Amino acid sequence: MATSSSPLVNALTMGEPAGIGGELTVKTWAKHRGSLTPFVALDDADRLRAIAAALGLDVHIQIVKSTAEAVDIFADALPVLPLKASAQTTPGKPSPETAAAVIESITRAVHLVRAGEASAVVTNPIQKDTLYAAGFKFPGHTEYLGDLDGGALPVMMLASPMLRVVPVTVHVPLRTALDTLSTESIVTQGRMVIEALRRDFGVAAPRLAVAGLNPHAGEAGTLGDDEDRIIRPAIKALQDLDADVFGPVPPDALFTPRARDGYDAALCMYHDQALIPIKALDVDRAVNVTLGLSFVRTSPDHGTALDIAGKGIAEPDSLIAALRMAGEISSNRRRHTNG
Repeated sequence: MATSSSPLVNALTMGEPAGIGGELTVKTWAKHRGSLTPFVALDDADRLRAIAAALGLDVHIQIVKSTAEAVDIFADALPVLPLKASAQTTPGKPSPETAAAVIESITRAVHLVRAGEASAVVTNPIQKDTLYAAGFKFPGHTEYLGDLDGGALPVMMLASPMLRVVPVTVHVPLRTALDTLSTESIVTQGRMVIEALRRDFGVAAPRLAVAGLNPHAGEAGTLGDDEDRIIRPAIKALQDLDADVFGPVPPDALFTPRARDGYDAALCMYHDQALIPIKALDVDRAVNVTLGLSFVRTSPDHGTALDIAGKGIAEPDSLIAALRMAGEISSNRRRHTNG
């Protein structure tokens, strides 16, 4: 597990090799390396060289044997810890044949952080259906990371300079989300959010807004009683954690500029209730942060973008934001640990 003495280097995964991850990696190093915590790519060096050449970028890509070596050369070369499995594919055309490389990249990145050889995992987006075709048994990135972390139950936060949101229910149909929402799940995730605000974001006195589920937060029960049965008992329990927890706030009022000034994070009841506002407000700077793991993990808030892969037009803003936030959270954790 990463400790206060872990090297300041992020382990950057390959993501879907037929997507835009490789393009984002080389563009980020070529144009922004001077302002970022060093990172090492868990990738195929020849693949990255071909991408850089196609983009017309002068990127020196160097295979390294350790993260310490990666830090030493980062200013002059993009360091790569090579993969054993093949990652060769055609842009825009994912193949199950590269699934082993995708999984190897994620697994090795986590092992580096848990061994104290890197301070954070930053993941390029994966193509889940391609992994499923190769026998991948996890719903997605986050669940696999939890398994690698000893069976942790991670929580997804989307964070940007404008807003932080956490959905209590995530990648399930809306009907299932409504059926499975419970006081216990709200309390469990609310605890993680409050802890993360203190430890990872340096918020000494966290303010957590809890969204209602129904229009107008139920309108005193006339538009639904979920707020009274499920949400208010959870808020009461969370208020015992020495944090300013309030709600349920009517969802249509929760994301106005004035409302956002009053909280540090919003706990939402289902996926789109959380993700629509942050993507509408600040999509280029939004970062997927996984809470509840023993290590730091961030990811861009977008997919593999197969439709533009290989065209040289992918923008690295969200990956840059993810790398920066990984460095900030790692530093905050060090300060928190050291008192």
